[in-house]
Amino acid sequence: MFTWKEEYSCNIKSIDDQHKELLKIGSSLYEMVRLKKHEDNYDELVQILNELKDYTLYHFQAEEKLMEEYGYEELFLHKFEHKSFLKKLEGLELDELDEKQFDMTMDLIVFVANWIEQHILKSDLKYKEFFNSKGIS
Repeated sequence: MFTWKEEYSCNIKSIDDQHKELLKIGSSLYEMVRLKKHEDNYDELVQILNELKDYTLYHFQAEEKLMEEYGYEELFLHKFEHKSFLKKLEGLELDELDEKQFDMTMDLIVFVANWIEQHILKSDLKYKEFFNSKGIS
């Protein structure tokens, strides 16, 4: 589910490395549920969510900075997609998450996995040719 595939590569090492790290964080969330689904994982879950939020914000800022620097024409749309993802993460109610850990975590895993795959394969790969034509790798 959270495995790097070469088809995700945008041929920009820093961005590919960041995408790999996001997949790693998603994988740790999945593994926590898989291995400890009948345990109270609230503290670990909050820690992973905070790591996901922080790293996602770092990645989005790096990606958007690169887009701004080189005048990528779909920057506004890309920023909108980024904000939508962050809004979903920030909108999680921690009290509800504590009460419904398994169900909400599974929903979150599916959301994150789908978003990462769809965003990378659709939105991020749109800029691959643009940046590669400018010699960015």
